[in-house]
Amino acid sequence: MRWRIGSSLGLMVLSATATVMTTTALAHADVIDELASIPGLTVVEERPEPAPGFRFFVLSYTQPVNHLDPSRGSFQQRLTLLHRSESAPTVAFTTGYDLPIAPFRSEPTAVVDGNQVGIEERFFTPSRPEPADFGDLDIYQAAADHHRVIEALRPLYTGRWLSTGSSKGGMATVYHRRFFEGDIDGSVVYVAPNDVVDTEDQRYVDFLDQVGNAECRDRLRAVQRAALERRDQIVPVLEQVAAEVGLTFDLIGSADRAFEVSIIELCWTFWQYGLERDCELVPAADASLGELIEFVGDVIGLTGNSDDNLLPYLPFFYQAGTELGYPDIDQLSAHLADLRRYPGLDTPRNFVPLEIPMEFDPLAMVDIDGWVKEQGDKLLFIYGQNDPWTAEPFEPGPGTTDSFWYVAPGANHGARITTLVASEQVEAVDTVRGWAGLEPLASEPSFAASIESSIDAVDRIDALVHATPLDDFDVFESRPRL
Repeated sequence: MRWRIGSSLGLMVLSATATVMTTTALAHADVIDELASIPGLTVVEERPEPAPGFRFFVLSYTQPVNHLDPSRGSFQQRLTLLHRSESAPTVAFTTGYDLPIAPFRSEPTAVVDGNQVGIEERFFTPSRPEPADFGDLDIYQAAADHHRVIEALRPLYTGRWLSTGSSKGGMATVYHRRFFEGDIDGSVVYVAPNDVVDTEDQRYVDFLDQVGNAECRDRLRAVQRAALERRDQIVPVLEQVAAEVGLTFDLIGSADRAFEVSIIELCWTFWQYGLERDCELVPAADASLGELIEFVGDVIGLTGNSDDNLLPYLPFFYQAGTELGYPDIDQLSAHLADLRRYPGLDTPRNFVPLEIPMEFDPLAMVDIDGWVKEQGDKLLFIYGQNDPWTAEPFEPGPGTTDSFWYVAPGANHGARITTLVASEQVEAVDTVRGWAGLEPLASEPSFAASIESSIDAVDRIDALVHATPLDDFDVFESRPRL
């Protein structure tokens, strides 16, 4: 499924700000010296060459704690740089969480064979001010971080700039574009939720009532009920496992509470990360205790709500409870109401220590959604057909231009360009390459019109996005639900 919005302006240059004099001056120095000369930027280390033709750096950049009040002090934000060429396109990448420091290429970076700047989101450690005032964590402050990083590096990396992220990283990518439109020449946004009205979640309910096939949905809900009915047998196993590895449940309150949250999120998580073919792995409701525990562990993890697993994502839960929004889990688990002991538990406030104040801003996402629909430009959205987050996506509007919206058939939260149908893969790749100022993959406009040429194109796309060992790193496999 695909929507094409607006006219094609892919080869226009919107943000090339470096001067010829700057480019010439930098051309005679090694990149590590050039990086070290940028005010506020520290080269923490250069790792061994990750692949022929690439260099990989871990960096740190000085950011204001509050961009609207620089007197509040500063903190160090962790960055990574996969360097190929100063003249090649550069992709700004974020997970929306902490930053992996292993070298890899995101899909857009591979498509344009460019440089990649990884940006860790503020307040995820180690990119957290000390002491930390969570009032300084909002979508504008994080977008301003991205803006300053790009401004600092653009005189060195003079090609066009793209941005990308998946899930919460995709959300952060859109937020940056909303506040700093001139920074980026095009954005690839994967599986990004857009919870415009946080109090209205019927679309999620309807989605989970229709996703996959009826037999699979019924089996999953039966397993949820069976697990809750046998919780007095399962929770002691959870407590034993936690004790053996030193895990605690102080934030959520107890192992029993942690278990209930895992079970009420089971269907959601199954579809977020699983595929319809995995339905054959769902045990019967009368399965043995061991089979139930194994299935729950495989889908969501028995200890996923321990302190060690929740506290690193405290900034996410804070953001969800103050601006981003969060699904109404009670509404989504109404079929389990008679078995639940802790209704209202699965909300962001309960995953953030009480000493950190939280107040929700209902207008933050309304503003973002309005920008996408009225002013959004050069945005390429990709969603998975069976991913629950697709129920509340970013959608184009009457003012959205030169933008695309795709749904990958049968795909989950891992939807990518390569999961689209062949003709859409070609269109998406050529769009991204056009935004980067590169020649299209297709040799003529009708390239994707025939089955044979589409297969040939998909082979070429596969070669692009699997050209080096850097392209086989799954950076999203261990992220939380968003």
